[in-house]
Parts: sequence; C-alpha cells; structure tokens
Amino acid sequence: MLLLRALLRRRRAPLAAPIPAAGFFTSSGCDALTPPPPPPLPRAPPAAEGTHDELGQQEDSLARRVERAASVCAAMRGWMAEGRAVHRGHVFHAVNRLRRHRLHRTALQVMEWIIRERPYKLSELDYSYLLEFTAKVHGISEAESLFLRVPQEYQKELLYNNLVMAALDLGLIKHSYAYMRKMRELSLPISQYVYNRMIILHSSPGRRKSISKILSQMKADRVTPHTSTYNILLKIQANEHNIDGVARVFNDMKRANIEPNEITYGILAIAHAVARLYTVCQTYVEAIENSMTGTNWSTLEILLILYGYLGKEKELKRTWEIMQGLPHIRSKSFILAIEAFGKVGSVDQAEKIWVNINSTKKLSLTEQFNSILSVYCRHGVVDKATAVFKEMRASGCEPNAITYRHLTLGCLKSGLVKEALNTMDMGKKEVVTKKVRSSTPWLETTHMLLENFAEIGDLENAKRVYGELSESKYCRNSFVFNTLLKAYVKAKVYEPDLLRTMILRGARPDAETYSLVRLIEQFKI
Repeated sequence: MLLLRALLRRRRAPLAAPIPAAGFFTSSGCDALTPPPPPPLPRAPPAAEGTHDELGQQEDSLARRVERAASVCAAMRGWMAEGRAVHRGHVFHAVNRLRRHRLHRTALQVMEWIIRERPYKLSELDYSYLLEFTAKVHGISEAESLFLRVPQEYQKELLYNNLVMAALDLGLIKHSYAYMRKMRELSLPISQYVYNRMIILHSSPGRRKSISKILSQMKADRVTPHTSTYNILLKIQANEHNIDGVARVFNDMKRANIEPNEITYGILAIAHAVARLYTVCQTYVEAIENSMTGTNWSTLEILLILYGYLGKEKELKRTWEIMQGLPHIRSKSFILAIEAFGKVGSVDQAEKIWVNINSTKKLSLTEQFNSILSVYCRHGVVDKATAVFKEMRASGCEPNAITYRHLTLGCLKSGLVKEALNTMDMGKKEVVTKKVRSSTPWLETTHMLLENFAEIGDLENAKRVYGELSESKYCRNSFVFNTLLKAYVKAKVYEPDLLRTMILRGARPDAETYSLVRLIEQFKI
C-alpha cells in the first residue's frame, strides 16, 4: 500500500519521447487473464480508410498482419514499406482484435511501438491501452509505475478508469477502492464498466450480499447503470434459476428507463426456456428478433438455442442457413446447432452438421462428441451413440460426466435399464465439478433420467437422481419436483411432508403439484 499511496500523492516526470520499451518495461510476465469488459469510456477514433467494420474484416488489414507476423516491428515496417500510413483507426481495431484473442503481449508491443514511433498525435486512449496491457502482462506494480510517467495532460478520466479496471482484473479490490477515492477527490467520473467488474467479482454465493452496497455506491457516485449492468444482474439471477429474481431485476431496469438490448432479451428468454415457461420465452424471442441489428453471430447462437427449446424447426433451419453464410463459424456454433436440431427431433439435420464438421475439422473437444451423443441418446438411437463413443475414445478425447449421463439416458430410452444403471455407475467415477454440475446439459439430461425412472416406477433410482439435482438451484423449478412426485405415483408409494420438502428446496408448488400430492395420498395406509 505504500507504493499505492505514493502513486496517489506524487507526480514524476512524464515519459520522454521517444523512449525504448526496455526503459520502463520488464521482461517478466504473468499468465493470460480473462478479457475485461469493454474499456471505460471508449472513444472510437476516426477511420482513415473505410468504415470500422471494414478495417477489422479486411484480409490485409493491419490487425491481421500484426497477429500473423513474426514481430510487431516487422508487421509495421512491412505495412509502411508499401506506402501506407499507420492511422489511429488501424491501431484501434488491431488492439481490439488482439484483446479478443487474448494476445495481450502482442497488443502491448503494438502500443509500445506507437508510443515510441508516434505515427500520429497521441491521445489519452493510446496511453490507456498501454496501461491496460502493461497490467495484464507485467502486473499492477508496472502499471502504477507507468501511470506516474504518463504526461500530466493525459492523467485524466480514461486513464484512471483503466487503472481501476486493471486492479479489478487482478483481484486487487483494495487497490481499486483507493484509486476510486482519488478519482472522487479529483472529481473524475467513474465508468459504469468499473462497477460492472465489481459486481462480477462479487457474484459468487459467498460475496453476493455486497452487490447491493456496490449499487448503492454507484448511485452515490451519480453513475447511471448501463444496460450491461442490468444484464450482469439478470445473468446472476438466471444462473440461480431464480425466475422471480429475474423478473425483479428486469422491472428495476424498466423503472430506471434503461433500454434493453439483444443480450437482455436473450438472458430473459433462456432463463424462461430452462424453467419451461415457453409462452413467456416466446415473447422475449420475438423481442430479440425485433431488436436484432445485422447478423450478430452471438445473437444468432442464442436464437439457435431458443428455437431448439421452442421446437421451431423452420426458424431453426433459417437461422442456421444465415450463420453458414457468415465468413467464419465458431466451433461452438456447430455444437449448439447439433443440440438444437436434436431437441426439435431433426436427427437427420443434426447428423448432416456432424458429418460436415467431422470431415472438415479436427475433432479435439469432448463437447463436440457430446453434442451428437445428446441427439442420439435423446431419441434412443443407442447403436449410433455407441459408435460415436468408440470414435471419441479413438480420437483421444476423454469422456466426462456429461458423456456418461447422455449414454445412460440413451440406454433408458431403449429399455436397457440394467445397462443404463451400469453406465450411470461408470459416470460416477468421473469428477463432477461444480461448473459441470451447474451446466445446462448436465442438469437437463439428469432431469430426463429422472423422467424416465418416474415413467417405469423406479422410485429408488428416481430419488437417487433427484438427490443429485437437489445439490443445484435447478430444483427451484417446480417441474423438477413434480417429476419426482410422478415416480411416487407410479410406484404407488405414500410419503408425508412432500410439499414441505418441496418448499424448503426453494420451489413453489403449482396446480400439477397439488394434483400429484392428492394422487399420492391414495396410497396412504
């Protein structure tokens, strides 16, 4: 903290121009970090040649040259040797592209070159980028040292906000609070993105109570929440399977007159789809369709998922055709498309996509094999699922807990109960991390197992599977407990206090619950 206090009290001589990078950067580095939200208060520089989108997409853009070249200096020299100037717009897109690909060290080298060579008049944004990537590559101490040496005229709002973000990205919350106090002293506005990052850092169950204090401080600092702020709050509630919480945050958003965007509606739609509230989900899907701007691949991926849930095969095919027309399709998009076509019952179409990626791409991810396994097993096509499992092992991909869960479901769907139980026991040997246990594929496949055990009246295994589900917030959905009640009905077994147990699990009984409880009471001796 002594260094921090010195930073906030003292001023050193600014950076001389030009200064070799070695003059203030060390050779030590740190592991790659998760990319932060967009930088605080970004200022889009004017494009020198064409639009911003064109600058980022051109095959021969400076962004791509820097990414592919042996060194940044070589890329810059090659670019200028062709008689081209290095404009601010080129650097803006190069840095953003490198950030997306987590090439932080390369991005830092780009900014070092800009500061050293000064191909255009430097601005606060250039120094903010330099500060951001210095912190990512060399740590907060180097970032603090750099901050002190930035010319006084640039030590303003953007640079301070990036310093706070750098500290938050490294989990140094006390440092960030100290910087924010200094910003208040200097009457510098604090960016919404700073508060967004603080909310994310406090989103774990043990720290979630602090979010209300962060929002109160945000209000005290007269910082208007951004749409992304409410999207984060919505996502936290959606991950908890708390539909009431989702509705409460969305109502707060409307009262604050904050305009929802595609991401907002996507979070709302998926939250309601997972909770099987398909009528409400359809409303938000229509909102996504009406608010779409261009062909945003992330929004198209959300629509793939939602059309799968809603069983809209026609719309699903149309969306996938649009995605196939994009310059690049992510591996994740293929996985989502296969799973979605499986949900609408279009096994043939899912197989076509699988054959396509199997012939054109190297299959190296367990998730890729799990996607087609989910389709075959959902429909009880065990022979094809077995063939894919063998191919998976032969390719060197290790099955995980979700893999065995799919195979167990496939056996049950085919009436192979003994094989299903053996497969489920095999899956128990796999480590089920908290992330896997809270993932939608694991939860939904496990619930389908519960449904199948309920159908055959296997109460013992139904209770066993429900016990696994009860470790997650997924059991807040009333239909999950209702499925367990169906197992009691089929097995003709009475058990008292079922309603009380359901309420204690955080679920709300509905009309189906009470009907099933009345049926169970018939078996009371």
